[in-house]
Amino acid sequence: MNNEQMNLKNPAVQANSDDSAPQQGKTVTPPNQEPTKVFALGGLEEIGKNTYCIEHQDELIMIDAGVKFPSSTMLGVDAVIPNYSYLKENQRKIKALFITHGHEDHIGGIPYLLREVNVPIIYAPRLAAALIRDRLKEAKLEQNTIVKEIDNMSVIKTKNFKINFFAVNHSIPDAFGVTVNSPNGRIVSTGDYKFDWTPLGHRADIERMANMGQEGVMLLMADSTNAEVEGYTQTETKIIKNIGELFVKAKGRILISTFASNVHRIQHIVEIANKYGRKILVFGRSLDRIIKIIRQMGHLKISDKAFIKANEAKNYKDSEILIICTGSQGEPMAALSRIANNQHQHISIIPGDTVIFSSSPIPGNQADVERVINKLVRAGAIVHENSPLNQIHTSGHASQEEQKLLFTLLKPKYFMPMHGDYRMLKQHGETAVSVNMKEENIFICANGDQIELLNGEAKIGKRIEAEAIYVDGKDLSGQTTAVVRDREILSKDGLIAVVISIDSQNNRLLSPPRIISRGSFYVKESGNIINESIRLTTEAINEVLKTQKPTFGALKSAIKQSLSPFIYRYKRRNPLIIPVILNKK
Repeated sequence: MNNEQMNLKNPAVQANSDDSAPQQGKTVTPPNQEPTKVFALGGLEEIGKNTYCIEHQDELIMIDAGVKFPSSTMLGVDAVIPNYSYLKENQRKIKALFITHGHEDHIGGIPYLLREVNVPIIYAPRLAAALIRDRLKEAKLEQNTIVKEIDNMSVIKTKNFKINFFAVNHSIPDAFGVTVNSPNGRIVSTGDYKFDWTPLGHRADIERMANMGQEGVMLLMADSTNAEVEGYTQTETKIIKNIGELFVKAKGRILISTFASNVHRIQHIVEIANKYGRKILVFGRSLDRIIKIIRQMGHLKISDKAFIKANEAKNYKDSEILIICTGSQGEPMAALSRIANNQHQHISIIPGDTVIFSSSPIPGNQADVERVINKLVRAGAIVHENSPLNQIHTSGHASQEEQKLLFTLLKPKYFMPMHGDYRMLKQHGETAVSVNMKEENIFICANGDQIELLNGEAKIGKRIEAEAIYVDGKDLSGQTTAVVRDREILSKDGLIAVVISIDSQNNRLLSPPRIISRGSFYVKESGNIINESIRLTTEAINEVLKTQKPTFGALKSAIKQSLSPFIYRYKRRNPLIIPVILNKK
C-alpha cells in the first residue's frame, strides 16, 4: 500500500525552533502552543504488552497493542493487558493503530483492546495483518475494525501526523520500525530489532535510518531487551547451519522445540527436514496456526505431502520423521512436557531420539526446562541445548554494539528506552551516554509517564493511569486484578477476620469484636496484640455507631483503618482485613 491517506488534510508543519531574527521575504513558523505527548500503557519495566501512544491536541495514534503472558504465580489468569481507561476516556481522539510486527507481545492485546475501544483502522505489515485477521475471526471481532497492510513505502497522513515505516531485522518476517512526524518533531520507534548482515528475511533500511539522522530525530524509542548483552547478536543464518548439522548426525527421530513466534527459524527447520527427506509432524496449536499462515502467504513453499498426521507416522522409519512441538520453556501442558512425562496421546520417547531445544529459557523457567530435559534423558533421548559451544538459538533483539550503531545512525536529541525490565532500560540509557548522548536527555520511564515535546524541548508531564489488568476468561472489568492482588497479600501477609455483632435498631455493639488470624500471626502467643486490636476496633465501631446514619460500609472502613496501621507497626505485615458484621434485627 503506497501513500495511503486517512484524510486529505496536510499534516501540520513541523515547528521551527530557530530563534534568530526573521529574514526578509521568509515566513517564520510561530512556536507551537500545544505539546505532543508520548507515553506507554505497557512495555516499560517489563517484557510484554507493548502499547505506545502519541497524542497531539484532538488526535491520538497507537503503536502496537500487545499482551503479556502470566507468570507461574498468577494462578487462574489467562493474560495480562494494559489498562485501557485513558483510551476509553479519549475515544474520539483515536485515529489508528500501527503494528511493527506479528509477535504476541505486540499484537496479542488487539482482541481485548477492540472490546473496550473503537479503533477505526489497524495498519500492519503483511504477515502481522494475516495473524491479526485470523485472531479477529476467532474472537468474532472482524467487523470492529479495518486491517490494512503496509510496507516500507507506505505513508499515512492525519491532520497532525505523518507516519511511515522502515525495515528492521527480527525473528519474524515483515518487521518494521515506525516514524511519526509530529508538529513538535520526528518520533521514531524501532519495534523489536537487531542488525543482521546475513538476514533470513528482508534487509534493514540502513540508508533510510541514516537519512533520518541527518534530517533530525527529536525522540527515539528503542527496544531494550538485550541492553545488558555485550557485543553483537548472532546471525540467524549461523543458527540454521548448526541445526542442519544436527539433522545429519541424527540416526532416529528428531524432536525440535522452539518459540512458535520465531517464524524464520520454523520456516527453515521445515525446509531442512524436506531437504533430508523427513516427514513433518506438528504438535501445538500456536505452531499449527503459524505454519498454516506462512504457507498460505508463500513464506514456506513446501508440499502438503511433507506433512503427516500422527496415525501415519508408523508408515515411516524413525530416520524419516521430524516432530516440531511446543514446550521449549518446560510448560506443563505443552506437547514436549507431555511427551517427556509419557502422557502424550500419540508420541512417547524412543531410545535414540534426538531432541533439540532451539531456544533459551526465559528467566524463571530454567527449573521447568531442566526438569523436562532430565525426563527426556532418562527415557533415552539425546538432548541438545543451546550453549556457547552448541549455538542452536539466537535472539531477535539488538545487543549493545548494535544499539550503539542505531544511536550513531539516528542521532536522536532525546531517548526513551522501551520494551524491557527496569534494569534493561537503565543499561540502555547508559549505552546511549557512552555514544555521547546527554544524560539529561534520556528518560527512563514507567508505564503511564508522559513525555511532552514542545518547540524542540522535552519534559515529563502529567502521569496517567496505567496499571496492569489481569484477564480471567473474558473478564476485562479489572475484578480479576483485585483477586490476584488479594492472593498476593494472602501469600505474603495472611488474613485477619474481624467478627462483630451489632444491634442496628439501637446502634450498639452487642459484644466485643472477635479477631481471627490466618497466616498473619499466631493468636495464642499474641495476647497483647489481640487485646489491643479488640480495643481499637471497638472504639472505631462505637464512633461510627454514634453518627446519625451509620452504614455497614462505614463500619467496615473504620475497622480496616484502625487495625491495619496497628498490625503493621507491631508485625511489619499488611494482612488482608475482612470485617464480618452480624446484625440483630
